[in-house]
Amino acid sequence: MLIARVVGTTVSTIKDEKLAGRKLLIVRQTDEHGEPFGKPFVAVDTVDAGVGDLVLTAAGSSARQTNITRDTPVDAVIMAMIDSLEVGGELVYRKE
Repeated sequence: MLIARVVGTTVSTIKDEKLAGRKLLIVRQTDEHGEPFGKPFVAVDTVDAGVGDLVLTAAGSSARQTNITRDTPVDAVIMAMIDSLEVGGELVYRKE
């Protein structure tokens, strides 16, 4: 699992039929303090996340293990929204 922040949305009108009706969000991996790094990537949203949310993602074959993405051609999925994040006994993030 990777921590990431939702940074945008994308729309695709022509896609595999198994992705019909699925929201595609642009996310960028962050460190444990919410600092972004790496390139943004697209993930299928399974939890109704939105821009600005801190989320947990899975990639590769793990992305196809949720009920929504099983047997679907996806490489990344948002599977959880982070409510709070504590590192070394310090609260570094709390969803408002």
